[in-house]
Amino acid sequence: MFFRVLLLTALCPALLFPADTLGQAYEALRNREYAKAIALFETAVQEDPGRAAVRKDLAYTYLKIGENELARAQFAEAMKIDASDYHVALEYAFLCYETKRQADARRVFDHVRKNGDAASRATAEQAFQNIDRPLAEGIARWEKALELSPDNFSAHRELAEMAEQRDEPVLAAEHFEKAWRLRPDQRSLMLALGRVWKQTGRVEEANALLLAASRGAEPRTAEAARELLPARYPYVYEFRRALTFDPKNVELRRELAYLLLEMGEKSQAEEEFDAIVKTAPGDLLSSAQLGFLRLQRGDSESAMPLLDKVLKNAEEELADRVRMMLKLPQTLRHRAETPKRKISIEAKIMGERSYEAGYLKDALKYLKIANENDPLDFSVMLKLGWANNLLHQDKEALQWFSLARSSPDPAISAEARRAHDNLRPALARVRTTAWLFPMYSSRWRDLFSYGQIKTGVRLGELPFRPYLSTRFIGDTRRTTGGIAPQYLSESSFIVGVGVATNTWHGALAWAEAGTAVSYLSGRKDTRGRFLPDYRGGIAFGRGFGMPIGGESHGAFFETNEDAVFVSRFNNDMLFYTQNRAGYTLPALGALRVQLYWNANLTADVRRQHWANFAETGPGLRFRFDWMPESLVFSTGMLRGFYMMREGNPHGSHFTDFRAGFWYAFTR
Repeated sequence: MFFRVLLLTALCPALLFPADTLGQAYEALRNREYAKAIALFETAVQEDPGRAAVRKDLAYTYLKIGENELARAQFAEAMKIDASDYHVALEYAFLCYETKRQADARRVFDHVRKNGDAASRATAEQAFQNIDRPLAEGIARWEKALELSPDNFSAHRELAEMAEQRDEPVLAAEHFEKAWRLRPDQRSLMLALGRVWKQTGRVEEANALLLAASRGAEPRTAEAARELLPARYPYVYEFRRALTFDPKNVELRRELAYLLLEMGEKSQAEEEFDAIVKTAPGDLLSSAQLGFLRLQRGDSESAMPLLDKVLKNAEEELADRVRMMLKLPQTLRHRAETPKRKISIEAKIMGERSYEAGYLKDALKYLKIANENDPLDFSVMLKLGWANNLLHQDKEALQWFSLARSSPDPAISAEARRAHDNLRPALARVRTTAWLFPMYSSRWRDLFSYGQIKTGVRLGELPFRPYLSTRFIGDTRRTTGGIAPQYLSESSFIVGVGVATNTWHGALAWAEAGTAVSYLSGRKDTRGRFLPDYRGGIAFGRGFGMPIGGESHGAFFETNEDAVFVSRFNNDMLFYTQNRAGYTLPALGALRVQLYWNANLTADVRRQHWANFAETGPGLRFRFDWMPESLVFSTGMLRGFYMMREGNPHGSHFTDFRAGFWYAFTR
């Protein structure tokens, strides 16, 4: 992420705040006491909400602990205070993109590329195109699909969502409406259609549709619809208009009926309750109310069947209300308690709202209440897993993901299973990993094979794992001896014990001690087939951009840096840097392809000729979706040169065609 420079905090003026507050905040930040720094910055913000600099520092501190949503909110406030700070605008836009708010990100990038300074315009232009181009291509693709299949629900919905993200509300409204007409039971489509209708100026229709979506929908959709409605309570004509869009919405019609009762319009209310009972005979509350209204106007003949049904089937509270109306004795019962189902729904709504707003600790509190009152709500279990995961409470997260895997909803169970499988290896007490990398080299006219099986044990909260390891490093031609490219093939199985740290920001340290067992039929030296082997080092790997298994295409960059000590190479220390920059192509059916350029460098402490060279050249990686996720094939054509030429039997330059595959798994 660009522009995240926390060194700016040291230069931030503190003229408008008490020295204690900001001084302590920056001191805590320098000491990496991020929770304390955040609390102090929040105090400073409360003292003067209009100071953009402190909000920026608070946002950068949130980024330090991975709270991207909270950082985004602070950058948004800083943007409002100082609209000319395009640096902040870019930070906000990038965070919007990272937190799945593509439309907002695109809108801000568009503004900056047109109005910002030269550097900001260039960055914003590239980011804007990275968002806009896939959207435009996707819209064109779905439009062609709809030419072939006009009633394709998925195509209408996907096209509408892309059009909304691209700020084309008219096109989005057209296809949201078509998707909704095909699936009128999906209230989330009503919410989306109402949202874009507002943008096109169809405000009254939008409010009617949103009113329907706000009643009777699943809680998240209903809450989102309420937030888009006017603050006042709806009028009768608005309820009636909403019912034209959603005539089977029982909750909406019941609310209208009670509103009419409050207004004294009993005959109209009776008509609405009658419509509800005909549509939903099991709605005992509406049956009771309709029976009361008919009884009040003297129609006992049609009222009593309704009231008798309520007496036989309703909960005690409603049945007692009917007994009171009929002047019958009431049943003795304990004081009514709030139904657990109601508590669960309310807590779930609050938990989801807190989660979306980034208040993860509050979300955790509400979601736990929802789970206690409805232990079989698997969507709550899944959300608890994600909330704990974002708070870095991975043990608890793993437990919730494990429970959510049993959901009868395929979408919830699949998401929970993926999250569980991704998280479990890092927390498992015993973990086995294996990898294999066979590679053909035209330079050596040989097939080399590398592999390792490693079983590690997790020791409580310690930041490292001891492990047992078996490595294989060999080639096909060396089984009968020959001149060694020593760094490529050690012709051995290496059995050993080792220890490795946990990965931290892509880096880890490791060390092994063991025995190398040569598989050669005979050796020309005096060392024998069993040799002590000591090795260790530091490894770092990071990737940026679009991975080969991702949903999108685009540029990518990968780097792997290693420093490795190997006792068998005369106690040498080797350094490797391998870099790949290229482009992930759009998926061709099940085929995924990456084109890239290699830039590699190898060096060592003892300055041995075979261990000091540079190489560069094009490469290609590919895989199919039906393959195991970690299986990737690669080819490359590299041109290189040796940096140590004295005594080098291989010449000064080389050309090498390589082909191989990588496969790994963890259990």
